[in-house]
Amino acid sequence: MIGFGQRLLSALDAYGPLCVGIDPHVHLLAEWGLDADAAGVREFGLRVVDAAAGRVGVVKPQVAFFEAYGSRGFAALEEVMAAARAAGLLVIADAKRGDIGTTMDGYAAAWLTAGAPLEADALTLSPYLGADSLRATLTTAVRNGKGAFVLAATSNPEAYAVQSARTVDVAATDDQSVAERVARDVAWINGSVAFDGGLGPIGLVVGATVDRTVIGLPDDALRGAPLLAPGFGAQGARPVDLPALFGPLSPNVVASESRSILSAGPAALAGRIAEHAAQYREHAHD
Repeated sequence: MIGFGQRLLSALDAYGPLCVGIDPHVHLLAEWGLDADAAGVREFGLRVVDAAAGRVGVVKPQVAFFEAYGSRGFAALEEVMAAARAAGLLVIADAKRGDIGTTMDGYAAAWLTAGAPLEADALTLSPYLGADSLRATLTTAVRNGKGAFVLAATSNPEAYAVQSARTVDVAATDDQSVAERVARDVAWINGSVAFDGGLGPIGLVVGATVDRTVIGLPDDALRGAPLLAPGFGAQGARPVDLPALFGPLSPNVVASESRSILSAGPAALAGRIAEHAAQYREHAHD
C-alpha cells in the first residue's frame, strides 16, 4: 500500500503545489446559474472536478457547504469526492474534525476508511481538545494509507491570539507557542513511518498569510510534514511569494485557492486553473 505522503509528493511533482478548493458558496452558485440546494452543490462540485482533473493533483471540498443541505448535501459530497478520486485527484476533506475518544474513532471510520461513503485521501483535524486526542485517528490514517492535516497556524486573523499563546508545561525546558506545540506533538507519527526522507502522512495547516517567525513555527518543527497553506489567492498571498514564505519547505506546500479560481465561472474555470497551476510550478523551486 502506497502511503499518503508518497502519493501527495508524486502529485506535487507532477502538477505543482496548487490545490483547488471546492467551495460552493451561495453567491457562487447563483453566479454559475445553479440553485442553492443539494443538486446545485453536486453540479458545482462535479464541474470543478472535471476542470481540475489533469491540471492539478489535489482538490479540497469544504464539507460545510454540502452539509448545509442535510442528507442530500452529504450524498452530493460523496458523489463529488468519489468522482474526484476516480479522476486521479487526491481529495482533502476540509471538515476540521476534533473531539475525543470514540467520537474521533467514528470520524476516522467515516472519512479515512477504504470503501466508506465519505472516503477521502486526507482529512483536516482540529487539535484544540488536546493534540493527544488525535493520536488514534492519526494512527488509523497511517494504517489505512491515508493522511491528515492538523490545524497549527491558520490564515484567519482571529486565530492568532490562541495559536501564538505560550504554553505552560512543567516538564518542558522552555515554553513554546501553541502552534509550535501542536506541530511537535503530531510530528512524532511521521518519524515512526518509513517515508524515505520525503513526506510523511501527517501534515499541518499553516496559513500563507501567517508570519511563521512571530507565531513560533521554525523550519525544523515542520520538516517532513506536508503543509496545507490557505491564504493564497483572494486572501492575498501569490504564487511568487511561495519561496519567501516557506523557504526550503516550499516543495512540501499544498497551496490552496478557492474564490480566486471559482470566481472565473464554469466556462473559464479550466483555463483559470491551468493558468494558476503554471504560476505555482514556475515558483515552487525558486
